Amino acid sequence: MQNKSQVLAIFLLALSCSAASAETTPLIRIKGSDTMVYVAQTWAEEYRHQMRDVAVSVGGGGSGTGFHAMLIGTADLVNASRRISKKETERATDLGMDPVEHVVGFDALALYLHKDNPIDSVSFAQLAQIFGRNGTIEKWSDLGIEVPGCKGQEIVRVGRQASSGTYVYFRSAVLQGQGRYDMGILDMISSKDVVQMVERTPCAIGYSGLAYATPNVKMACVKKDETSACVLPSIASASDKSYPIARPLFVYAKNQPSGEIKSYLDWILSDKGQCIVQRKGYAPVRPLDCN
Repeated sequence: MQNKSQVLAIFLLALSCSAASAETTPLIRIKGSDTMVYVAQTWAEEYRHQMRDVAVSVGGGGSGTGFHAMLIGTADLVNASRRISKKETERATDLGMDPVEHVVGFDALALYLHKDNPIDSVSFAQLAQIFGRNGTIEKWSDLGIEVPGCKGQEIVRVGRQASSGTYVYFRSAVLQGQGRYDMGILDMISSKDVVQMVERTPCAIGYSGLAYATPNVKMACVKKDETSACVLPSIASASDKSYPIARPLFVYAKNQPSGEIKSYLDWILSDKGQCIVQRKGYAPVRPLDCN
């Protein structure tokens, strides 16, 4: 029978081997866009199955959160639903970084409505008056409709918090001259929360990524102006840019990628990685047969 000292030695040897293995397993740390969390988690899981000696961790919180993590050294890659800002780029330069942008897919930023809302289309001008500072559209009756179950017909506006790339993109692309959001918008922590709030609130309208659509909400077709065609959000309309709020999705590396990080980015942009993009409700960067 082994004595206590032998058992202890074996235990310590096993522990040190386990620690050494953990230390030598490359870890790619990714943070950022909540819009991209679904696809990013699937990328990480599939890549782990193929590359068992590489670990990939994924966190959300918003594009701004991801860029902050990159700047303080807690993220190797940033998922972003907006481009890096001038201020973030300048800060990165000060820290000796040279961020590199990769377009990894396209999203249709959808306008979600309660399933009982009779409205089918909205224009940029109307959205600016609904969501923008000092907007004049406060009730559904201002648009000539009545929403069943909506007490007083007061519009409940649902959006994202300021760290979200979706928040920034919707403001710059849609609000036009309004420039700023109105007070009183419900700021949700995640894209999924936006859709869930609209599901249970007859008076609500909210913006979120196409991948978060459920059968319990409807999506409005959107017109950029009164002379434009009204286009529904879809993978196809995001891909061909006919949907007026189609946007690119990005992954940023803090410097020119190399080694494991380059291999991971190359895989994301491969047919396999891009078919995951399509399967999760986004448009891939090129036409693919994913059947």
